[in-house]
Amino acid sequence: MPETRKLKYDDAVLRILTPEDLDALEIGAGILGTGGGGNPYQGKLLALEAMKAGYEMKVLATDSIEADALCMSIGGIGAPVVGVERIREGREGLRCLRAMEELIRTPIDAIVCEEIGGSNAMNPLVTAALGGLPVLDCDGMGRAFPEMQMTTFSIYGHSSTPSVMCDLHGNAVIFSHAVSEVWHERMARACVVAQGGGAMLATAPMQAHYVHQYGIQKSYTKAIALGEAVIRARKAQEDPIAAVCALEGGRRIFNGKITDLKRHLRGGFAVGDMELAGFDDCIGQTANVAIQNEFLIFRRDGKVEVCVPDLIVLLDVDTGYPITTEMLRYGQRVAVIAIPCHELLRSARALDVVGPAAFGYRDITYLPLPAPVGTAA
Repeated sequence: MPETRKLKYDDAVLRILTPEDLDALEIGAGILGTGGGGNPYQGKLLALEAMKAGYEMKVLATDSIEADALCMSIGGIGAPVVGVERIREGREGLRCLRAMEELIRTPIDAIVCEEIGGSNAMNPLVTAALGGLPVLDCDGMGRAFPEMQMTTFSIYGHSSTPSVMCDLHGNAVIFSHAVSEVWHERMARACVVAQGGGAMLATAPMQAHYVHQYGIQKSYTKAIALGEAVIRARKAQEDPIAAVCALEGGRRIFNGKITDLKRHLRGGFAVGDMELAGFDDCIGQTANVAIQNEFLIFRRDGKVEVCVPDLIVLLDVDTGYPITTEMLRYGQRVAVIAIPCHELLRSARALDVVGPAAFGYRDITYLPLPAPVGTAA
C-alpha cells in the first residue's frame, strides 16, 4: 500500500453528512437519476450502516482542495433491476479504491461521484467513508446516463483507463487500456454481465483542477436541497411536485396512469418503454416514455416533447417521490416533469455522446428546454 499523502484540503471546510441529509439525498438523487442509477433507498441503507459503524461521510467543494490533488471517480455499473434482486456486499468500492492505489502506486486524495442519480449518489459516499476520504461536491453527469463514456469527464477529454471493476464475490478486474471510451464501456459491460449484472467501477484518477472545470458542480448540494424541498412541502401539506419544479426550473408536463409497460434486460441494460393514459388536465391524451436504464424520450400523442440530455422525471402523483425504472408498475399514477440539463451537456461535443442519436434515435433533433441550469464551460 502506498504511503499516506499529506491532506490537500482543510478539514474545516468539510460538510459532514447526517442521517437526515441521507434521507433528503435519497429523494433528490432519485429525482436527478431520471429513473436510473440504481435504487437510492438500498444505497441509503448501506450508507446508514457505515454511519452506524462510526464512519463519517464528508463532502468537499471542488475549489476547496488543492489543484493537483488526485481524485478517483467511482460508480455502480449494470442494470438497475439487478440491484433490487441482489443486494451488494458493501465493500466493492473500497476494494476498487485500494486496487487503484496499488495499480498507480499513489494514494488517492478524494473520491468523485460518477453520476449523482439514484444509488450512484450513495456509492461514492460509502467508498470514501470506508477509505477515510472526502467526496467532492460534484459529479460527471448532473443526472444519470446508462453508459460510462457519457460523463462530462470523458466527453471533454479524460481517458477513464486504467480502471478497476470489483463485484460482490471479491473479483477485481483491471482494464489497463482502451482505445476509446466507447470500447471501455463495451468491455466493462461484457464483464459486468459475466459478474451477474452489477458491480462497482473506478476510473482513472484525475487532478482536482480538471474535476473543477469539467464536473457538474454542487450536485450533492443540489440533490440534498431537492429532497429537503419535497420533505418540507409534504410536512406543510403543499405540492411537492411544484416545489421540485420551482427549485430546478422544471415544469410538470403530464399527469398519467401507466397502462402498459415493457421492460427487460439486454446487454447489461434495462430497456423498454411505457404507455401512459392522461388524467386531470391531460385527460384524453396519451404519452410514451422510452427507457434504457433511464427515461430517454417523452412523447405526447406520438410527438416528441422532451429528450436526452434534458431530464425526464417520474414522480408519484400524491407523494412527489421519484419512481425509478425498476419500481415502475402497471396502474401507477405519475406526474412527468421535465428539467433542463446542465450547460456542459448541451455543447455539440456533448450531444454527440449524450444526445438522442447516441441512443439510436437518429430521427430526433434535440431541442433544449428553456432556462438551463449552470453555466457554460
